[in-house]
Amino acid sequence: MKKKDFELIKNYMLSSTSDSAHDREHVYRVLFTALDIAQYEKQVDYDVLIAACLLHDTGRREQLENPGLCHAEVGAKKAYVFCIENGFSEDFAKKVASCILTHRFRSSNPPETVEEKILFDADKTDAAGALGIARTIFYKGKAGEPLYSLNKDGAVSDGADDEEPSFFQEYKKKLEKLYSKFYTERGKEIALQRQPAAVSFYESMLKEISQSRNEAVKILAEKTCGD
Repeated sequence: MKKKDFELIKNYMLSSTSDSAHDREHVYRVLFTALDIAQYEKQVDYDVLIAACLLHDTGRREQLENPGLCHAEVGAKKAYVFCIENGFSEDFAKKVASCILTHRFRSSNPPETVEEKILFDADKTDAAGALGIARTIFYKGKAGEPLYSLNKDGAVSDGADDEEPSFFQEYKKKLEKLYSKFYTERGKEIALQRQPAAVSFYESMLKEISQSRNEAVKILAEKTCGD
Protein backbone atom coordinates (compact mmCIF):
# COMPACT_ATOMS: atom_id res chain seq x y z
CA MET A 1 0.00 0.00 0.00
CA LYS A 2 1.28 3.45 -0.89
CA LYS A 3 1.98 5.68 2.07
CA LYS A 4 -0.41 8.37 0.84
CA ASP A 5 -3.23 5.81 0.67
CA PHE A 6 -2.42 4.58 4.16
CA GLU A 7 -2.50 8.15 5.51
CA LEU A 8 -5.78 8.84 3.73
CA ILE A 9 -7.46 5.77 5.19
CA LYS A 10 -5.92 6.31 8.63
CA ASN A 11 -7.17 9.90 8.78
CA TYR A 12 -10.68 8.80 7.88
CA MET A 13 -10.51 6.22 10.66
CA LEU A 14 -9.36 8.86 13.14
CA SER A 15 -12.33 11.05 12.24
CA SER A 16 -14.72 8.16 12.86
CA THR A 17 -13.58 6.75 16.20
CA SER A 18 -15.95 7.27 19.10
CA ASP A 19 -15.95 5.28 22.33
CA SER A 20 -12.88 4.46 24.41
CA ALA A 21 -13.27 0.69 24.03
CA HIS A 22 -13.07 1.03 20.25
CA ASP A 23 -10.69 3.97 19.94
CA ARG A 24 -7.76 4.44 17.59
CA GLU A 25 -5.46 2.37 19.81
CA HIS A 26 -7.86 -0.56 19.52
CA VAL A 27 -7.76 -0.14 15.75
CA TYR A 28 -3.96 -0.04 15.73
CA ARG A 29 -3.74 -3.13 17.95
CA VAL A 30 -6.05 -5.00 15.58
CA LEU A 31 -3.90 -3.89 12.64
CA PHE A 32 -0.64 -4.92 14.30
CA THR A 33 -2.04 -8.30 15.33
CA ALA A 34 -3.42 -8.84 11.84
CA LEU A 35 0.01 -8.21 10.34
CA ASP A 36 1.44 -10.75 12.79
CA ILE A 37 -1.16 -13.37 11.84
CA ALA A 38 -0.73 -12.65 8.12
CA GLN A 39 2.89 -13.79 8.24
CA TYR A 40 1.63 -17.33 8.89
CA GLU A 41 -0.93 -17.33 6.07
CA LYS A 42 -0.56 -17.63 2.30
CA GLN A 43 -1.52 -15.25 -0.51
CA VAL A 44 -2.67 -12.42 1.72
CA ASP A 45 -3.69 -9.18 0.02
CA TYR A 46 -2.03 -6.79 2.43
CA ASP A 47 -3.63 -3.70 0.89
CA VAL A 48 -7.11 -5.08 1.52
CA LEU A 49 -6.16 -6.31 4.99
CA ILE A 50 -4.61 -3.03 6.12
CA ALA A 51 -7.53 -0.96 4.84
CA ALA A 52 -10.09 -3.30 6.42
CA CYS A 53 -8.31 -3.24 9.78
CA LEU A 54 -8.20 0.55 9.80
CA LEU A 55 -11.85 0.89 8.83
CA HIS A 56 -13.43 -2.06 10.66
CA ASP A 57 -15.04 0.00 13.45
CA THR A 58 -16.08 3.12 11.54
CA GLY A 59 -19.73 2.17 12.09
CA ARG A 60 -19.44 2.19 15.89
CA ARG A 61 -20.68 5.76 16.31
CA GLU A 62 -23.90 4.98 14.47
CA GLN A 63 -24.48 1.86 16.55
CA LEU A 64 -23.92 3.80 19.77
CA GLU A 65 -26.48 6.38 18.68
CA ASN A 66 -28.90 3.68 17.53
CA PRO A 67 -28.34 0.25 19.17
CA GLY A 68 -30.64 -1.30 16.61
CA LEU A 69 -27.94 -0.85 13.97
CA CYS A 70 -25.09 -3.29 13.36
CA HIS A 71 -21.75 -1.48 13.29
CA ALA A 72 -20.31 -4.11 10.93
CA GLU A 73 -23.05 -3.52 8.36
CA VAL A 74 -22.86 0.26 8.71
CA GLY A 75 -19.07 0.21 8.62
CA ALA A 76 -18.98 -1.98 5.51
CA LYS A 77 -21.22 0.45 3.63
CA LYS A 78 -19.22 3.46 4.79
CA ALA A 79 -15.94 1.81 3.82
CA TYR A 80 -17.23 0.94 0.35
CA VAL A 81 -18.41 4.50 -0.29
CA PHE A 82 -15.17 5.95 1.09
CA CYS A 83 -13.03 3.73 -1.14
CA ILE A 84 -15.03 4.48 -4.29
CA GLU A 85 -15.11 8.22 -3.61
CA ASN A 86 -11.35 8.26 -3.13
CA GLY A 87 -10.41 6.51 -6.35
CA PHE A 88 -9.90 2.93 -5.21
CA SER A 89 -11.15 0.20 -7.53
CA GLU A 90 -14.58 -1.32 -7.06
CA ASP A 91 -13.00 -4.74 -6.53
CA PHE A 92 -10.84 -3.34 -3.73
CA ALA A 93 -13.81 -1.54 -2.18
CA LYS A 94 -15.92 -4.71 -2.21
CA LYS A 95 -13.19 -6.81 -0.60
CA VAL A 96 -12.58 -4.27 2.15
CA ALA A 97 -16.31 -3.95 2.80
CA SER A 98 -16.71 -7.73 2.94
CA CYS A 99 -13.94 -8.02 5.53
CA ILE A 100 -15.67 -5.45 7.71
CA LEU A 101 -19.10 -7.03 7.26
CA THR A 102 -17.82 -10.42 8.45
CA HIS A 103 -15.63 -9.32 11.36
CA ARG A 104 -18.36 -9.21 14.00
CA PHE A 105 -18.78 -12.03 16.52
CA ARG A 106 -22.00 -13.41 15.02
CA SER A 107 -23.19 -16.67 13.46
CA SER A 108 -24.37 -14.85 10.35
CA ASN A 109 -21.90 -13.56 7.76
CA PRO A 110 -18.94 -15.77 8.78
CA PRO A 111 -15.54 -14.83 7.29
CA GLU A 112 -14.47 -16.81 4.22
CA THR A 113 -11.44 -15.22 2.55
CA VAL A 114 -8.04 -15.22 4.22
CA GLU A 115 -8.22 -11.46 4.78
CA GLU A 116 -11.66 -11.78 6.38
CA LYS A 117 -10.44 -14.54 8.69
CA ILE A 118 -7.36 -12.59 9.72
CA LEU A 119 -9.35 -9.45 10.56
CA PHE A 120 -11.88 -11.51 12.51
CA ASP A 121 -9.17 -13.20 14.55
CA ALA A 122 -7.17 -10.01 15.12
CA ASP A 123 -10.27 -8.23 16.40
CA LYS A 124 -11.11 -11.15 18.71
CA THR A 125 -7.62 -11.26 20.23
CA ASP A 126 -8.30 -7.74 21.48
CA ALA A 127 -11.24 -9.17 23.43
CA ALA A 128 -9.00 -11.83 24.98
CA GLY A 129 -6.92 -11.70 28.13
CA ALA A 130 -6.40 -8.60 30.23
CA LEU A 131 -7.20 -6.34 27.28
CA GLY A 132 -10.58 -7.96 26.81
CA ILE A 133 -11.41 -7.56 30.49
CA ALA A 134 -10.40 -3.89 30.56
CA ARG A 135 -12.22 -3.00 27.36
CA THR A 136 -15.40 -4.80 28.44
CA ILE A 137 -15.51 -3.01 31.79
CA PHE A 138 -14.94 0.29 29.99
CA TYR A 139 -17.77 -0.41 27.57
CA LYS A 140 -20.19 -1.68 30.22
CA GLY A 141 -19.46 1.30 32.45
CA LYS A 142 -20.23 3.75 29.69
CA ALA A 143 -23.53 1.95 29.09
CA GLY A 144 -24.37 2.30 32.78
CA GLU A 145 -24.39 -1.46 33.35
CA PRO A 146 -23.24 -3.00 36.68
CA LEU A 147 -20.27 -5.28 37.30
CA TYR A 148 -22.54 -8.07 38.53
CA SER A 149 -26.07 -8.90 39.67
CA LEU A 150 -27.58 -10.96 42.49
CA ASN A 151 -29.43 -14.26 42.47
CA LYS A 152 -32.90 -14.51 43.99
CA ASP A 153 -31.35 -15.73 47.24
CA GLY A 154 -29.21 -12.60 47.43
CA ALA A 155 -25.94 -14.31 46.55
CA VAL A 156 -23.64 -12.83 43.92
CA SER A 157 -24.38 -14.32 40.50
CA ASP A 158 -21.47 -15.64 38.46
CA GLY A 159 -23.20 -14.29 35.34
CA ALA A 160 -23.85 -17.63 33.68
CA ASP A 161 -27.65 -17.53 33.82
CA ASP A 162 -28.23 -13.79 34.06
CA GLU A 163 -30.79 -12.14 31.84
CA GLU A 164 -29.85 -8.60 32.82
CA PRO A 165 -26.59 -7.27 31.31
CA SER A 166 -23.50 -6.90 33.47
CA PHE A 167 -19.76 -7.47 33.22
CA PHE A 168 -20.06 -10.97 34.70
CA GLN A 169 -22.81 -11.82 32.23
CA GLU A 170 -20.70 -10.61 29.32
CA TYR A 171 -17.75 -12.64 30.54
CA LYS A 172 -19.75 -15.89 30.78
CA LYS A 173 -21.73 -15.24 27.61
CA LYS A 174 -18.92 -14.09 25.33
CA LEU A 175 -15.41 -13.60 26.71
CA GLU A 176 -15.11 -17.05 28.27
CA LYS A 177 -16.15 -18.77 25.05
CA LEU A 178 -14.25 -16.87 22.39
CA TYR A 179 -11.06 -18.97 22.59
CA SER A 180 -12.54 -21.73 20.44
CA LYS A 181 -13.82 -19.35 17.77
CA PHE A 182 -10.65 -18.57 15.85
CA TYR A 183 -10.03 -19.29 12.17
CA THR A 184 -6.23 -19.05 12.07
CA GLU A 185 -3.73 -21.03 14.11
CA ARG A 186 -1.70 -17.94 14.93
CA GLY A 187 -4.75 -16.02 16.08
CA LYS A 188 -5.75 -18.90 18.35
CA GLU A 189 -2.19 -19.13 19.68
CA ILE A 190 -2.13 -15.45 20.64
CA ALA A 191 -5.52 -15.66 22.32
CA LEU A 192 -4.64 -18.76 24.33
CA GLN A 193 -1.49 -17.05 25.60
CA ARG A 194 -3.71 -14.30 26.98
CA GLN A 195 -6.51 -16.49 28.35
CA PRO A 196 -5.04 -17.18 31.84
CA ALA A 197 -5.01 -13.46 32.66
CA ALA A 198 -8.74 -13.16 31.92
CA VAL A 199 -9.66 -16.30 33.86
CA SER A 200 -7.61 -15.20 36.86
CA PHE A 201 -9.18 -11.73 36.91
CA TYR A 202 -12.75 -13.02 36.66
CA GLU A 203 -12.28 -15.72 39.29
CA SER A 204 -10.49 -13.35 41.69
CA MET A 205 -13.14 -10.67 41.28
CA LEU A 206 -16.01 -13.12 41.83
CA LYS A 207 -14.29 -14.50 44.93
CA GLU A 208 -13.57 -11.09 46.43
CA ILE A 209 -17.09 -9.79 45.90
CA SER A 210 -18.77 -12.98 47.10
CA GLN A 211 -16.68 -13.34 50.25
CA SER A 212 -17.13 -9.74 51.27
CA ARG A 213 -20.88 -9.81 50.69
CA ASN A 214 -21.51 -13.19 52.35
CA GLU A 215 -19.65 -12.23 55.51
CA ALA A 216 -21.26 -8.80 55.72
CA VAL A 217 -24.78 -10.16 55.21
CA LYS A 218 -24.35 -12.48 58.20
CA ILE A 219 -23.08 -9.67 60.40
CA LEU A 220 -25.85 -7.34 59.27
CA ALA A 221 -28.49 -9.96 60.05
CA GLU A 222 -27.10 -10.35 63.58
CA LYS A 223 -27.00 -6.62 64.19
CA THR A 224 -30.52 -5.92 62.90
CA CYS A 225 -32.45 -8.84 64.36
CA GLY A 226 -34.41 -6.95 67.00
CA ASP A 227 -37.54 -4.79 66.67
